Amino acid sequence: MTAYPASSPHAAADPAPTAPGGVDPSVHGRPSLLRLTGVELRKLTDTRSGFWLLVVIALLSAGIVAVVVFVSPDTDQRFDNLFALAQFPVGILLPILGILLVTSEFSQRTALTTFALVPRRHRVVVAKLAAGTLAALAAVVVSLVTTAAGTLLATLDGGTPDAWSASLPAVLGSAVFQIVSVLMGIAFGLLVQNTPLAIVLSLVLPIAWSTLGELVARLRTAAGWLDTGLTTAPLVEPPTAGELTAGQWARLAVSVLVWVGIPLVAGLVRTVRREVS
Repeated sequence: MTAYPASSPHAAADPAPTAPGGVDPSVHGRPSLLRLTGVELRKLTDTRSGFWLLVVIALLSAGIVAVVVFVSPDTDQRFDNLFALAQFPVGILLPILGILLVTSEFSQRTALTTFALVPRRHRVVVAKLAAGTLAALAAVVVSLVTTAAGTLLATLDGGTPDAWSASLPAVLGSAVFQIVSVLMGIAFGLLVQNTPLAIVLSLVLPIAWSTLGELVARLRTAAGWLDTGLTTAPLVEPPTAGELTAGQWARLAVSVLVWVGIPLVAGLVRTVRREVS
């Protein structure tokens, strides 16, 4: 039998490496961003923590609306006021959902498979950002439906003046508010890559900065630009929700750059360079 050198054209070629599960990326091509986003959206509900967090968000939003409708005076039962109140539990819990979307890759050891199927890790991060944005928009839609149901109940006795007072800027402002919230969670998740620590930091650091801004006189000017509680409030607070001035938009942009942009870039660099085993 004739032995051929490895460089000979008669030598058998080594089979192309395949990703876990026997999938050959060279045959199927890289998945589209739309497909990756769909996968990330499924991850939001596939885990028990993600599923129940979504349930809690919906229940809290509906519960707040119900309490206001049945307990508060008629003047507080207008659509714009109910919609603003429904946004706050969503804005608090959506960042946690964004954190779980990232950190679950490492806590559940799925990162190895994910990055084997999609070697360009930045595409996975972009898909997570897109999925988080869609989740935020879906939360706004659910809040709209819940608020509409609450307003309808409030008007049954005919005692609520201007019950259906609503504006497009308020809805758009709420959408921006929720998108910023979930992207902040994703940014912290990418940077820390540990679920408990990321959740604690995302909650404690903004509160600590806000407290310092109120207590330390020299920090009050900076707090007006960096305190997300202050810069995002005009997006959702009636009666002028979403109708920001140029100065308010500038403050919002600076605070988003600090609390979302910088952690996001740093987290992306860490994710791309991290060895997954």
